[in-house]
Amino acid sequence: MDATHTNETFNTFIFDLDGTLLDTLPDLVVVTNGVLAEFGFPKRTPAEILSFVGSGVQALMVQAVPEGTPADMVERALARWKEKYAGYPNKLTKPYPHIPETLAALKARGCKLAVLSNKFEGGVLQVIGQFLPGYFDVLHGESEGIPRKPDPTGLLRTINELGSTPEQTVFIGDSPSTDIATAKAAGVFSVGVTWGYHTRDVLEASHADLVIDDPSRLLSLYER
Repeated sequence: MDATHTNETFNTFIFDLDGTLLDTLPDLVVVTNGVLAEFGFPKRTPAEILSFVGSGVQALMVQAVPEGTPADMVERALARWKEKYAGYPNKLTKPYPHIPETLAALKARGCKLAVLSNKFEGGVLQVIGQFLPGYFDVLHGESEGIPRKPDPTGLLRTINELGSTPEQTVFIGDSPSTDIATAKAAGVFSVGVTWGYHTRDVLEASHADLVIDDPSRLLSLYER
């Protein structure tokens, strides 16, 4: 479905992060494989690491280490990953095309903007501050009180913090099983994006309310 094919209008736009706002996969590959190498584990391919992301860094490391790795070693690898990521330069990360311009246009129209990610909250603050500063009113990653998507708790909390309602809100993401499912659980209009880590086919199969190929299409959803 194309954005021009809906008459829905909204004033609150909440975004997933990885695969939606920023292409972070290349740096996630570097950090993850760096940690695996430190622990003497074999490296993973970018395709493998892509299949592990989306449910938080703990799930990433549980899947990245060899099957049968003792739980205490997984925890050590996870702690090292977070340590290594803190202050990491993210030289390979970049916003997707037309993301900054679209955010600026939405903000200029007075829209409320936020991020809700399964990335740990410190990582969300780090990369948004580095690549997309000044656009968002609320930023949340996984933390105490913000369970991982598709639990809708974080989305509903973010909407409340923005002073908005589910009926006025769009949730934008690239993952059917987390982003689209979260929006549906919260009673929020769901937009799937094809420029991230999942294809149009799987987004349409998830019954997203809208699937778009360019961020600028979001402007047609603004409540005038």
